[in-house]
Amino acid sequence: MNQRNKVDGQPAFVLHAYPYSETSLIADVLSRDYGRLALLARGARRPRSALRGLLLAFQPLELAWAGSGEVKTLIKAEWQGGQPLLTGRSLFCAYYLNELLMQMLPREDAHARLFAVYAETLQRFAVSAQEGDLRRFERVLLQELGYGPMLETDVEGLAVDTEADYVYQIERGPVRILPADERTRALSGQTLIDLAREDFSNPRSLAEAKQLMRTLIAHYTGGRALVSRMIFRELQEL
Repeated sequence: MNQRNKVDGQPAFVLHAYPYSETSLIADVLSRDYGRLALLARGARRPRSALRGLLLAFQPLELAWAGSGEVKTLIKAEWQGGQPLLTGRSLFCAYYLNELLMQMLPREDAHARLFAVYAETLQRFAVSAQEGDLRRFERVLLQELGYGPMLETDVEGLAVDTEADYVYQIERGPVRILPADERTRALSGQTLIDLAREDFSNPRSLAEAKQLMRTLIAHYTGGRALVSRMIFRELQEL
């Protein structure tokens, strides 16, 4: 095998894997130092392949690969342990994180902080998937991509007032409105401050933060529907 541009000992998670030929897979992975990239896992679909049971989503791996093209060749994968298998709501929330990364994160664009927060969020999901964990991950993802929302000052440069109401203008920031204004998707100043501080103990802040992040993500994904979100909503209705 050509060892050109070989990378070894790289922490990573599988985001998505799909068949390639009768015996191989292509795995889309999130790595700590190289970002998101595609790896060809030759023979991974063979019954006796050492890779067959390793390339699972949400499990911490250490990978080695080589190659200079768009799709690298996976050389080795080792399971690092420590991450319980996810079930139920936690599993669907984790799929939502993966779908966000697949849609929004460019290939080979490294974000060590985002990788660390992703790993930490999966650990939290192993106990219980909380809305606040989703909001925190969404905010970090937007920050890392350069789309981080302005939360502590308004468009005029004034400190956000926790007692005031605002509308959030995408790519500008919070605009203060009068209490008498009847605007859809108005946010309290408290919500903006709580989101900045990652404090989701206030039910109103949690609900309004969810709506704000959903609006921002829809904007930056071009309005593409998220399959994980639709499936989870359908299961809740059932």
